[in-house]
Amino acid sequence: MSEQPSAVFRKGSRSAPDGYFRWEAAGLAWLADAPGGAEVVTVLDVATDYLDLEKLSFANPDPAMAEAFGAALARTHDAGAPAYGSPPAGWDGDGFLGPATQLLPLPLRASETWGEFYAEQRLLPMLSMGVDSGIYHRSDIALFERIAHRLRNGEFDDGAPPARIHGDLWSGNIAWTPRGGVLIDPAAHGGHRETDLAMLALFGCPHWDFVIGGYLGQHRLDAQWPQRVALHQLHPLMVHGVLFGADYPHRAVELARRYR
Repeated sequence: MSEQPSAVFRKGSRSAPDGYFRWEAAGLAWLADAPGGAEVVTVLDVATDYLDLEKLSFANPDPAMAEAFGAALARTHDAGAPAYGSPPAGWDGDGFLGPATQLLPLPLRASETWGEFYAEQRLLPMLSMGVDSGIYHRSDIALFERIAHRLRNGEFDDGAPPARIHGDLWSGNIAWTPRGGVLIDPAAHGGHRETDLAMLALFGCPHWDFVIGGYLGQHRLDAQWPQRVALHQLHPLMVHGVLFGADYPHRAVELARRYR
């Protein structure tokens, strides 16, 4: 592999699934295409076994940067998507989620409602993987299936149109630079805007109050959105349970009990 210029950061893997780097590049381009949206790391080149990105410099975020990022993230979401479950422009089929060494499939099929999408393409596939791994008891299975039933019935739908979401927005996927927060490592798709916000809250985010303040200043959410945060957090916790075990399955079950 040839030496790369200092301004280039190369993500490479010869063991990555076919299309993995093209999937990430498509997601980055789609997010970057949102008018006035959050900054996105620039893709310089993509091949079967690597992705070349601009090399970022880093800075400690301050409240003003966090507030500006929150407002920009709202504009990214506002750019919308064709449907819940739709892939980013330039990509067909399912995507990927998780660390490069343990990638899981990310189903991407257009759905008419968020509840149907979240039940069929997020919770139930992860429940099946968790059952295969032996991390859930029979009562846990019944609990998640009950929530999936409620989701399919539309009990948690708020009528919001599909948003253009990052899809894996824990704080480590925001690179704080001198010019502000920059999105990296997406699992971009058409989803619910509250999913990105819930994941940021789940794993912690610098100056969270300013991020959400900036967001709400740009796009108001309905009054019930805080009651849905834990619902959106179920999927990332279930993913972590399958990948890492530890306390994640227990945390997922504890949150799920709020919606039984």
